[in-house]
Amino acid sequence: MEQKETKIRTGTRTSKILKILLKIIVAIMLLIVLFLAIVYIVNIVSSKSEEGKIEHYGQLVPVDGKKMNVLIQGEGEKTVVLLPGYGTAAPALDFKPLIEELAPFYKVVVVEPFGYGLSDRTDKERSTANIVSEVHEALQSLKIDRYILMGHSIAGIYGLDYVNKYENEVSAFVGIDSSVPTQGGMDAEFPIGTYKLLKKSGLSRLVMKLSADPYAGLPFNDETKEQLRMISLKNLFNSSVMNEMENIYPNFVAARNLTFPKNLPLIFFIQANNTDTEGWIPLHEEQAKQSVHGKVMIFEGGHYLHHTRSKEIVENLRMFMEEVE
Repeated sequence: MEQKETKIRTGTRTSKILKILLKIIVAIMLLIVLFLAIVYIVNIVSSKSEEGKIEHYGQLVPVDGKKMNVLIQGEGEKTVVLLPGYGTAAPALDFKPLIEELAPFYKVVVVEPFGYGLSDRTDKERSTANIVSEVHEALQSLKIDRYILMGHSIAGIYGLDYVNKYENEVSAFVGIDSSVPTQGGMDAEFPIGTYKLLKKSGLSRLVMKLSADPYAGLPFNDETKEQLRMISLKNLFNSSVMNEMENIYPNFVAARNLTFPKNLPLIFFIQANNTDTEGWIPLHEEQAKQSVHGKVMIFEGGHYLHHTRSKEIVENLRMFMEEVE
């Protein structure tokens, strides 16, 4: 009899524990759902609010039936066209330290490709051929037909194609820690589905909020940093940028058959300690050999050398151009 009562009490106690655990699990799930709902709503409300706070800069030019944003500063006789690296949300603002150094000597033209800055998005495939054609169309719309082409990061891939197609327009190519077709690791698979979910759910905003300021300690004032933040959130993981990500490896592969024109002056400004890509400096030295006027300059600093080394970049660019002209 006692054993039976003990079993009943034990069973009752177990049942109570299970009910408590179930309530705890349900409560946790409800809290998670509530948290995600709040994040989602905050993102929608904030995004709507920020639309009216983004300050327009540059000018919109017609390209392939859409509008591409281009910033022009400086009154120099010679022109420098700047192309951004992959995922640089607001190129014209990100290049600000470099623009300020270039503008006293050159006419500076910053092209914001589709999906970047204040430009429209596009459903057109983000192949190198399409990107290059669109950039060229923007410059043609502005009647810019002779210039130094200067590109950061993946613009080294697009620029290689560009100078072969429009060799008569480009007077020199300048790479700022620019990509090389044969560099390793570009066949990695990107979690595109995860990025899209982060964007749609609003979690990407939360992640940015909790992350360190990427422009801390750099020559950007608070107003510019706030604009960069808002435009970054607007453009983060958008459809055009995601499609470009899907095309990264095919675009690198397509560029492997290209070399820089022999008579095109080349100068590369490269970071000294790239621990992500094996043989970073030798890869650029090999590219420089493709030109009779090829040069590699190495600087301490991060991948965005134009944030910290703009003065040295412009000084050396000017000396290089004087040497080759």
